[in-house]
Amino acid sequence: MMAQNFDMVVIGAGPGGYVAAIRGAQLGLKVACVEREHLGGICLNWGCIPTKAMLRSAEVFHLMERAKDFGLSAEKIGYDLPAVVKRSRGVAKQLSGGIGHLFKKNKVTTIMGEATLSGKGKVTVKTDKGTEELTAKSIILATGARARELPGLEPDGKLVWNYKHALNPPHMPKKLLVIGSGAIGIEFASFFNTLGADTTVVEVMDRVLPVEDAEISAFAKKQFVKQGMTIREKATVKKLDRKGDKVTAHIEAGGKTETMEFDTVISAVGIVGNTEGLGLEAAGIKVNRTHVVTDEYCRTGVEGVYAIGDLAGAPWLAHKASHEGVMVAELVAGGHPHPIKPGSIAGCTYCNPQVASVGLTEAKAKEAGLDIKVGRFPFVGNGKAIALGEPEGMVKTIFDAKTGELLGAHMVGAEVTELIQGYVIGRQLETTEQDLMETVFPHPTLSEMMHESVLDAYGRAIHF
Repeated sequence: MMAQNFDMVVIGAGPGGYVAAIRGAQLGLKVACVEREHLGGICLNWGCIPTKAMLRSAEVFHLMERAKDFGLSAEKIGYDLPAVVKRSRGVAKQLSGGIGHLFKKNKVTTIMGEATLSGKGKVTVKTDKGTEELTAKSIILATGARARELPGLEPDGKLVWNYKHALNPPHMPKKLLVIGSGAIGIEFASFFNTLGADTTVVEVMDRVLPVEDAEISAFAKKQFVKQGMTIREKATVKKLDRKGDKVTAHIEAGGKTETMEFDTVISAVGIVGNTEGLGLEAAGIKVNRTHVVTDEYCRTGVEGVYAIGDLAGAPWLAHKASHEGVMVAELVAGGHPHPIKPGSIAGCTYCNPQVASVGLTEAKAKEAGLDIKVGRFPFVGNGKAIALGEPEGMVKTIFDAKTGELLGAHMVGAEVTELIQGYVIGRQLETTEQDLMETVFPHPTLSEMMHESVLDAYGRAIHF
């Protein structure tokens, strides 16, 4: 069989993979992208996009229930779960199909099948039609990750779900247990709780949303509890007993174990990299805890082989993967891109209220021995937030007291996943507190709280 020759072969068509393929083609490279399941990977098909579509439905439902607060009337408010799911799947399908169009537009060769590294610069692909051999000077591994499964907590799709089951639920939970309060767990908890499920969240760490600033986590928890959620921190689900249409969870906390009964459990206890079947060991590529080891330029240590996105480790974010895809494609094409700075990548959680952050938390800044200034501003002090009927929230900023460097920014409240980018740009441009103070923010906007938080760090807040 004659091998097809390319300048670059990308294995995986998730956010990092398809962006790498398109950018490589734009730079004049002959590119192939191999995907075993569906274009767009987990993000477009079973992650970022469909979850946001479902959360939007829950948000609108919540607003309809609050119609009276806005001087409006709405009767017989309800929801059709299959219709909510259908809309979500339609959004995912639309965007996944768009990638196929972009591949054709940019002349990227698409091959559906299972890829394995079969030698230096060689990739073997098993397809429905047989086996294809590809050669390339550069190979980019972008196979992503999948949900972690713990012994005794394995999903079955009926009583115990992973994120895929939760995105296409066989029933509406009445009493729901969510194991894990990271972004995935808390988003599903927020969605089903808003639609009326009696929701309990169990988190092994000492607080929900454990990667966020402690003050933001505490604020978010208060809102979750106010919405009717039960939050169990420093607790572990030891095992699940499944019988009929019920699940009995054995929850250990403080040295004691108690049992609670649920009709649905969602396991959201992290992810593992998709490293199997790629021929990594034979190729000499190092793997640590299911993730490929790379340098700051995503190089694996094996000449011509790169790894990007979730496969290459934290932060496990689609936008990080996409930017790595661009960086590697430009590197392969002979460019000199800057490496990505993980500390300047924002994290966003689309629960209610939303949570967003970038940079160091207050605790991390103190652990680093930095002299800091901290500013805060509440949503209740902002005119736009009051007008929107969203007075619950906070913006928090952290500065280096000596240099004025913006070390971190943390938010909780309505639309903060959109606001955070202002601080991301600030960190990228190495903005100081003076630059932010002298920036004129439009009125009335939620973004004014960003300005006020900076001012507060230096004792100059005007409106609170």
